[in-house]
Amino acid sequence: MGGTADRAHLALWGPESCRRVHDATLTVLEECGVEVRNHPRSLELFAAAGAQVDGPRVRFAPELVDRALASAPKTWLVPWRPLPGDGARATGDDAAVAAREAAGGAGSAGAPRGLLTLSDGNSYFGPGSDCLYLRDPDTHERRRITVADVEGLAHVCDRLPNLDFAMSMGLPGDVPLEVDDLAAVAAMLAGTHKPLLVAPKDGLAVGVVRDMAAVCGEAGSVMIYAMPSPPLLHDGDALGKVVACAELEVPLIYAPSPACGTTAPRSVPAAVVVGNAEVLSGLVLHQHVRPGAPFVYGAGVGAPDMRTAFDPHGAPEVWLGSQLGADLARFYGLPSFNYAGMTDANDLDEQWGAEEFAFTVLGALQRSTLIHDVGYLEVGLQSSYESLVFGDECVAWARALMRDVRVDDEALALDEIMEVGPGGHHLARRYTRRHTRDFWLPSLFDRVMHDRWRAGGGLSLRRRVEARVAELRAEPPVWTLPEVMRARLDELLSEARRRRAEAAA
Repeated sequence: MGGTADRAHLALWGPESCRRVHDATLTVLEECGVEVRNHPRSLELFAAAGAQVDGPRVRFAPELVDRALASAPKTWLVPWRPLPGDGARATGDDAAVAAREAAGGAGSAGAPRGLLTLSDGNSYFGPGSDCLYLRDPDTHERRRITVADVEGLAHVCDRLPNLDFAMSMGLPGDVPLEVDDLAAVAAMLAGTHKPLLVAPKDGLAVGVVRDMAAVCGEAGSVMIYAMPSPPLLHDGDALGKVVACAELEVPLIYAPSPACGTTAPRSVPAAVVVGNAEVLSGLVLHQHVRPGAPFVYGAGVGAPDMRTAFDPHGAPEVWLGSQLGADLARFYGLPSFNYAGMTDANDLDEQWGAEEFAFTVLGALQRSTLIHDVGYLEVGLQSSYESLVFGDECVAWARALMRDVRVDDEALALDEIMEVGPGGHHLARRYTRRHTRDFWLPSLFDRVMHDRWRAGGGLSLRRRVEARVAELRAEPPVWTLPEVMRARLDELLSEARRRRAEAAA
């Protein structure tokens, strides 16, 4: 752990190592290339960009990658949606930022509530998407997630001060399969006014998601998550999202998932090369469609347990790969996408607490831009209100560690040290009063002596978390979607279902 601008951070690969990995990636792209499936338009676009197209195989000269990296923006603004009755739009102008700050303070360390600035050096936290199951907060049983659950989780996310964007935490099982992804978007829009990070099925959905956000007050408040198919393959659904995001200037997060020993060599650096080749080849297409469109570099490496063929989140090699991806993104100067706050545990047990806290701190120290999956259980198959709320507390702790540590006269406080002198105390000093609120205080972690803890009910961490979940669910929502907006969202869902059915026919 070192310090850049006097901040705690992690780094493994310096510029020399990143350059060598970049050169190795260029060799893969030029000599091996990638394959494109089920998206003829992308083959045409790759050829128009100057790539060598031979059937489904596409190869890239180094200058194509360099050009794409040069044109990708290093920063992009993503606003929140305005609350009902809020006259100021959630944009970057001074009046709107002031309105957001007056409404609720800061949504992320160093950035005002109401605006995410996607750039290297800023870090924002949020939950994950696409879980199939929910740990029911009332029965504590694992069950299939519903659209009402997605909305309920979004309402809680809206109230958690350290979560800066929302993801669905689930694919609802009680809506038509053709639009389950978009039904989750509608539920999130009903539950929160924070920006959405959405993982839709295809390129058609990108415009629909943007239109749905526009109905709710801010078209620019959404980001799209897409993934290539390792190794070195882009399918039609992913490429459709790449092209649509570029055309509409919707921020695209393109995140790889090579797994060591299955879809990549059994070597973490080699898997990072595979993932880097996938991301950079996607960037070439993206920037050819619209130079300057917003692009976020995704990190991700799997490390399957060869005894079970299971691909855990908690393997140290997974976090090593995530760190190396963060190092590469910083080398390229791009905003990045990474992980924090999940657990492989199946229940709210000791493993849950240990992994969620440790992985939140690790993810924070990597200093990526968009940090997701806070609250996942069961390797991303199960979501949980309790894990989401506990994750918010873990992020708060991590942010206190991540703060800038100045070396100036006020911080060094030499006058204070000398005025109090040997044997004195600083408790009644004005300096102490002035800086008391600089120190983080927990809302869920226990810091009291045993007698006071017993007098307060003697609750375990799990019970305190469950009590906080009950409080949040009982509170009136911050954001309630007007019925006219809900009706318009239903119309967009129906139209998307019709178009997808026609495309599948």
